[in-house]
Amino acid sequence: MGYHRPRPLRISDPVKILPTLNIQNGMAIPIAGEAAAGEGGTLVPGDPAFLVAFLMDHGCHRLALVDVDAARGRGNNRELIARLMQKFHAGRPKVCIQVGGGIRSSDQAQFFLDHGAIWLAVGTILQRSPLLVDQLLARFREHLTAAVDARAGEVLASGWGDPSGQKLVAVGERIRKHGFKRLLFMDIPLEAGAAPDFAGARILAESSHLPVYMGGSIRTLAELAQAREHPGLQGVVMDALLLHADPALPVSLKLSCG
Repeated sequence: MGYHRPRPLRISDPVKILPTLNIQNGMAIPIAGEAAAGEGGTLVPGDPAFLVAFLMDHGCHRLALVDVDAARGRGNNRELIARLMQKFHAGRPKVCIQVGGGIRSSDQAQFFLDHGAIWLAVGTILQRSPLLVDQLLARFREHLTAAVDARAGEVLASGWGDPSGQKLVAVGERIRKHGFKRLLFMDIPLEAGAAPDFAGARILAESSHLPVYMGGSIRTLAELAQAREHPGLQGVVMDALLLHADPALPVSLKLSCG
């Protein structure tokens, strides 16, 4: 039996998509726990440069790069990320790039800004180093995105690791008090096919008083359509590996960075 491309689902109001490359040991890896791709295939690691070229070919103006090794304290992919940002910027009038994973000093933050990042996602230090958060905000407030990783509604400590014991509402309130401008909610699924935690996204939006980008568990056009119905969701984060694997998904990639 031949492969039949899924019938496109029409979304009346385009959802802003932030394609994301999670980089470990120089390769783009799937978000932890993510499996479903297209007709049930499993995502496998890919070449980050190839994926960036794929996104550029589809007219993409947004990109997120996550250094998984740095987030876990096991080295870093800083130079590779700098090269990928340079490639994404080349010959394009305006792009928006976010970098996250292990940003725990002003020097690290400045390095990524100097190489083309506009937004910097910080997560682990929100729970472990509130003084450092205030120091980074004092210098980089307009560039910082508060990142919250959670699984089944439980906030994770770092790098998709163990539960921290923090509640989403408390984390959202802390983010608001710090004075962040943006919030990234990574809903890491327990298993393939788990429904997106839109309730958790709503809790964070209401407790932080911020627009939220949500990702991790959103994998299909139907889930993109659901995301559009949730107030407070500014956009959706999707794994670049997933966007490449499923021909039905590269929608709204051409929307500008505004």
